[in-house]
Amino acid sequence: MAKKKQTPEDKNYKVIAENRRARYDYAIEDDIECGIMLTGSEVKSLRTGQSNIAESYASVDNGELWLTNSYIAPYEQAMFPHEERRKRKLLVSKRQLAKLWQATGREGMTLVPLVMYFNHKGRVKIKIGIAKGKKTVDKRQTEAKRDWGRQKQRLLRHGG
Repeated sequence: MAKKKQTPEDKNYKVIAENRRARYDYAIEDDIECGIMLTGSEVKSLRTGQSNIAESYASVDNGELWLTNSYIAPYEQAMFPHEERRKRKLLVSKRQLAKLWQATGREGMTLVPLVMYFNHKGRVKIKIGIAKGKKTVDKRQTEAKRDWGRQKQRLLRHGG
């Protein structure tokens, strides 16, 4: 399979951290791209790819959106090091913030970070999913569907 050539527009695009477990544990209804307020040492650390958003979540507090419990490794050469698991402010429009606040007000809805990445301009963005927790039965159905898809691919590849 030929590798896609990178155009000048997407040369900066790079996934930093991904929360793969989120799609298994939650039914994602919608997602929103957010900016994130970071310090210089945090951005330098992210460029080396040392972060984790698997155990983090987002919440609306006092009319602002915050990312809690995300991990960004300390940057060794920094003069002013950052705190690894501090609350980080997420940047969204007022309309989006109202939508997120309304969604969390409904029963069972939560804000889960799905992926953190550098966009085409080289800025750090985070995709937040508006999600509802899955029950064990739903997780089993998802797993069964995935297994059947794999089995079907094997059968098609090997000719039955």
